[in-house]
Amino acid sequence: MPSSSTAPSARRLAGAIEPVAGQVYFAPEAHEAYQALGFAGSPRSTRGVQAPDGPAYFTSRGSVLGQVPGEVVAAAFGVFNPDAVIPSVAHGWSITDAATICAARTRGATAQLVRVLGEQPEGAERARDLLQRAVEPLRPEGKALFAGLLSLGLPGDPVGDVWRLADLLREYRGDAHIAAWVSAGFDATEIGLLTEAFWGLPLRSYVRTRAWTPEQLDAAEERLVARGLLADGALTELGRAEREAVEVATDRVCAPIVTALGDDLPALLDILIPWGKAVRAAAGYPAAGPHDLADSTR
Repeated sequence: MPSSSTAPSARRLAGAIEPVAGQVYFAPEAHEAYQALGFAGSPRSTRGVQAPDGPAYFTSRGSVLGQVPGEVVAAAFGVFNPDAVIPSVAHGWSITDAATICAARTRGATAQLVRVLGEQPEGAERARDLLQRAVEPLRPEGKALFAGLLSLGLPGDPVGDVWRLADLLREYRGDAHIAAWVSAGFDATEIGLLTEAFWGLPLRSYVRTRAWTPEQLDAAEERLVARGLLADGALTELGRAEREAVEVATDRVCAPIVTALGDDLPALLDILIPWGKAVRAAAGYPAAGPHDLADSTR
């Protein structure tokens, strides 16, 4: 089990990494690069933040696995309805190939960070060294997206390297999280509903972005109620304990990250947190969202 200090540190680091790594999905530079390949471009903007095009999102993020079919992408992503993922990926591969869109993804992510932070942001070399130290002890077994990113190596420029390393840690925790909830006996619709309640969100306010139908979510909620995990749209005591256990299991797999950073973890947070705030202020990532609610429960 993670120590009393390891689990909060693992979660806080994940929260600090999120807007720095995850900004690729909202970067105008990435949307423009995908549009130049033949995708539709960003379909909408919310408070200035450009949402990703579905086929471009699934194909670009999935490209780190190679040019695999949509079934494999759906399995690796875990939480999305395969009925949405499979045709989106098939459409993507009819437009471009994995290497091309993967390179566009890297360029887009790096370009937004350079626009917001500059070509040599303060602390970049230190952040790169610390993030690389955090990645070095991690094993790829059972972690498809992490392994795919690992196979790419680093882009070779200061900002691009920091982004790739942050993305590696983001996908590592994501891979570990999927393994945790699958082994706990949940499916994607069930963990989606449990997570909303865990974060304090109304049911179906976030999981609907994963393309599940109302009927599928109805059935999942019925199963969770029957198991005594949900009641009246909220977690029961048992439900909260089981959902927290999933997070603890994820933290346990991420403990080597915290151990590798040791006393330098605060220094990394001191760099990443202001960067994340700057990215959000520039509308490069949502100003607030479920990850913030999750962090408030830790």
